Amino acid sequence: MIEISDSRVAVVGLGYVGLPLALAFSEAGLDVIGVDSSDPRIDELRAGRSPIDDIDDARLQRGLAAGFRIVTPDEAALEAADAVFVCVPTPITQAKDPDLGPVLSAAAVVREHLRAGQLVVLQSTTFPGTTSGPFRAELERSGFVAGRDFDLAFAPERVNPGDPESALKSVPRLVGGTTLAATTRAAALLRHINDSVIELTSPDAAEMAKLLENIFRNVNIALVNQLALLCERMGLDVWEVIDAAATKPFGFMRFTPGPGVGGHCIPVDPYYLSWRAREFDFVDRFVELAGDINFAMPRHVVDLVAEALNDRGRALRGARVGILGVAFKPNVRDPRNSPANEIIVGLRVRGAAVVFHDPHVPTFRATDGVETASVSLEDIIDMSEVVVVVTPHAAIDWDAVYARADLVVDTTDSSRGRSVRPRQVLRLGAGWDARA
Repeated sequence: MIEISDSRVAVVGLGYVGLPLALAFSEAGLDVIGVDSSDPRIDELRAGRSPIDDIDDARLQRGLAAGFRIVTPDEAALEAADAVFVCVPTPITQAKDPDLGPVLSAAAVVREHLRAGQLVVLQSTTFPGTTSGPFRAELERSGFVAGRDFDLAFAPERVNPGDPESALKSVPRLVGGTTLAATTRAAALLRHINDSVIELTSPDAAEMAKLLENIFRNVNIALVNQLALLCERMGLDVWEVIDAAATKPFGFMRFTPGPGVGGHCIPVDPYYLSWRAREFDFVDRFVELAGDINFAMPRHVVDLVAEALNDRGRALRGARVGILGVAFKPNVRDPRNSPANEIIVGLRVRGAAVVFHDPHVPTFRATDGVETASVSLEDIIDMSEVVVVVTPHAAIDWDAVYARADLVVDTTDSSRGRSVRPRQVLRLGAGWDARA
């Protein structure tokens, strides 16, 4: 390939990965366009309103004023770009198989404008073999061949929603191309926005590394979730146990249990790897089991709610239950794959009337099709027979919760350090709060 100056960049997909990436390139002095297929998102971005937590409106507005352009796929003219980054979701189907629909749709958009000499970089988290397999095949329907006519690479994102520092230049970036030239070229471009770029031997290696990062977290969360269930039966406090183990200054990394896992990666990635493993006649029971354990935690939370009500001589059917937090993690507004969904649906199936409060999520549509609006914290406390802590946002007045709520199921140890009454708080992994 002839070396060119990659000064014009297009980013396809302007979500939690694509928007920070596009702004970072723009702030580095490159000519950047952002492409998204959602008309409401396009309108929101053009108006200078950021849809993600880690980019404030002021930063987006500065980018727009400096020349960052937001366009639809029809307006994109991607052939004018030197490099095209694809940052779209990679969900799973109901059967927990990979859904490459968004990735291949984005590849089709790129393919229609592909020209000789371009660099195409996939960033979406996916199974090893995607970039060099179906993604490449879709691009090559243009008649151009990767490695001969254009460069192709995979460079996984490392964004941690709710943590702006995860997008800093100091966070190392991985990249693997289908050829050495593609790897070198993509790495050179990424060094405009990352201090350290680690070049791998292939897209497959980079894809596997990204899966390992997230599956490591999923497996360890599953471990402490299992330990929490055991501690409940043994009359132990799993939070005390974890705190004690974490005093060891080496050989231990602190993970905590909870109502389940959520978001775009942690609940999804294990199934991408296990699905791919089966194509090699390899059944990864370890990874699948960890995913299944975490998926089962919302059902356990529903059982805890029933247990808490039973302690008061009340039934779950007909009870008024308040959920605190429906975002998938604290201090973000993203409810994708939140464990709150399965908890809410499970409570409704068992006959409870459910309302929620979330300072960051104004409305929430559960998978049972019911959409509700967030109510005030005061109303949640006043109207609920039991309050369930699912997502411990810092913006929630926890002192008010524990001072006024009659009965609380605490799945995140949010009651730690607060004054609670005897048999007021049933904690996941610990039972009735002995600290009262």
